[in-house]
Parts: sequence; C-alpha cells; structure tokens
Amino acid sequence: MAHYSGPDIAAVESGFGSPLGNVLRILAYMAVVFVSATLGFMAAGWSVGDAAYMVTLTIFSVGYGEVHPVNTSFLRGLAIGTIVLGCTGMIVLTGALVQLFTHIQLKRLLGIDRMQTQIERLTDHAICGFGRIGVQLAKELAAGRSPFVIIERSPEKLAEAQALGYLTLLADATDEDGLAQAGITRARVLATVLPSDATNVFITLSARSLNPRLHIIARGELPTTESKLIQAGADEVVLPTHIGAERMAELILYPRTAQFLGESPQLRQFKTGLAEFGLDLEAVTVPMDSMLAGQTVGEAERLGCGSFFIVQLDRGSAAGAGQSFVHPGEDVRIEAGDTVVLVIRGSRVAAGAVFNTPRPPAPVGRGYAPRA
Repeated sequence: MAHYSGPDIAAVESGFGSPLGNVLRILAYMAVVFVSATLGFMAAGWSVGDAAYMVTLTIFSVGYGEVHPVNTSFLRGLAIGTIVLGCTGMIVLTGALVQLFTHIQLKRLLGIDRMQTQIERLTDHAICGFGRIGVQLAKELAAGRSPFVIIERSPEKLAEAQALGYLTLLADATDEDGLAQAGITRARVLATVLPSDATNVFITLSARSLNPRLHIIARGELPTTESKLIQAGADEVVLPTHIGAERMAELILYPRTAQFLGESPQLRQFKTGLAEFGLDLEAVTVPMDSMLAGQTVGEAERLGCGSFFIVQLDRGSAAGAGQSFVHPGEDVRIEAGDTVVLVIRGSRVAAGAVFNTPRPPAPVGRGYAPRA
C-alpha cells in the first residue's frame, strides 16, 4: 500500500503497521479482556455492575478495594489473569496512542497532509516518475505550469522532487493502489518512462484498466517493444535511443541550424509552433558537389517530392557582403555554398539526403565533351 510519507514514517508503518491500526487492534484486545473478565465475575454470582466495576478498577490499577471478597481459587485466578492481561494491554495502548499522536504531528510538520489534499484535488493532471528521464520531464512540465504528480518508490529521489516543490507520492507505480492514490482516474496523461520495457508494459496495462480515457505515453528501449506497448494500451511510444540517433543524424545533416537559429527566442518559438503541426525548421548549406547546386528553387522542391519547401536562401560573397532571399521564387537558382532554410514535412533525414546527394558525373563519349 502507498503512503504519503517520508522514509522514516514509512519504515515505522511497514514494521509495526499504521498507528491508527495499532490503536484499533489494542482496543479490540482490551474489549475482549474486559468482557471475558466481567463474565467470569458474573459466573461467580456477582451482578453486572459489580463485575464491570471490579474489572475497571483492576485494569486501570486504581486500587480502591474489592467490591466483594475474593476468597475462592476461581476468583483469585480470575483477578490475577485480569491484572496481567488488562494492565499489559493498557501499557501497550498508551504507547500506541503516543505513536498515533506523534505520527499526526510529524505529518503536519512535514506537510504530508497538505500534499495529500492537493493531490486529491487535482484533475486533468499528468503522472510520471522521477528517474533519469522523469527529472527532465518534470522540469519541463513545471516550466509549462502543467499540473503533475511524481510517483516514486525511492525515498531518496522523492526527497529530491520534494525539494524542488513538486507534488510527490511514495508508492510503486506497478501497484494499482499507488496509481489510484495518484489520481489515475482523474488524470489526463500518464508517462511511464522506466528503463525496463516489461515494467512499462505492466504499468500500461494497469493504468489502462483503471482509466480507459487516459492518454498513456510509454518509453521503450527496444524497437520490438513498441508494438507490445501499443497492444497493452499505450497511445504513444517514445524510443530514446532512436530519438538520440535521429538527433545525431540531424546534427550531421543540418550543422547550420543551430547557428541560424542562434539565441533568437522568436525563431525558437516559431520552430516549436511548427512542430505542433508536424513540421520542422532546419538550415542546410549546399555542398559543392550537391546535385541541387545550379538547380532552381522550384526544381529542388520537386526533387524533394513534397518533403520540404524553401522559405529563405542566404548567399555570401568573398567580400563579406551577401544576399538574402526571403520566400524566394521558383526561378531563383541555388548555388553551392548557399544556406537554405527549409520547412520540412516528414523525415528530416530524407530531406537532408536530397541536398547531400552528389551531382551525377557528366556523360563522356562520342559526341559529348565534359564541361569545363
């Protein structure tokens, strides 16, 4: 079962049970001792009132004196048993009450009750862990002011998240109770980004059964896991290794993009806006031997088969001055060394391949002569 508590409180509860549960169990034990002892005295001929009064005096060790003489072996044995069992129970009950009050004060001091209340009030929120990817995810969600809950079974990582001011829950995401306490039925998104594909599949299955309308984003390490996560109920699957390799390929194919975007917040915001429509903004320098060198903008876009269109063309010169063609017409000719700004639809790698494909050699033979 999940608990809204720090590591020390969780250790106490896991070792001895919840403080409230301990008090209830001891009260039940004391009720059994009280009723049994009362019935015993009544069996010796005492009235209900006298028997209950005698048991109460004995359990609480008041010592007002005996109601009736205890002058038989049965009554003496019953009195001894009531003293041993009743007094021991009262000592344990006192300790349990102290534990309960301490537990309540600690929760108030640490703000755990407040955090639990905030989680229970959340709707349309996101749920994620706090591992290597979860840390960055939480940072971005916090920057975007999107409500979220961190569900984490590691007390150390949970303490880090709490220090950053995040709402946290000490629980195991593979446990349906933990997901339920994180508000899975009211959540909008679940991001399961654990490094184990099997665990992510299990969490996806559990979350989907608890909330059929939930949007689930799952992490996969192996490409073969993607189909399994989709079958388990994931709406989207992210493959970090694939994304990393794709990003490296983009840096190789589009080394001018970072320089072109620079630190301009407007261009970066524009690039983010394009991404929402499945488009991307990249800048590429035309190699000297590119087949696009010498082609017009219209011809280049037709060679790309609709995978990109050119929105700007920057051309330098030996003197240091240069030209810039914003929204160039189809008849503008592309030269080697030009920086071409592209809006890409689909695969950025495929679009980059068009620019990096070398110009085919000119045919040489009877009736042909190579160009100078």
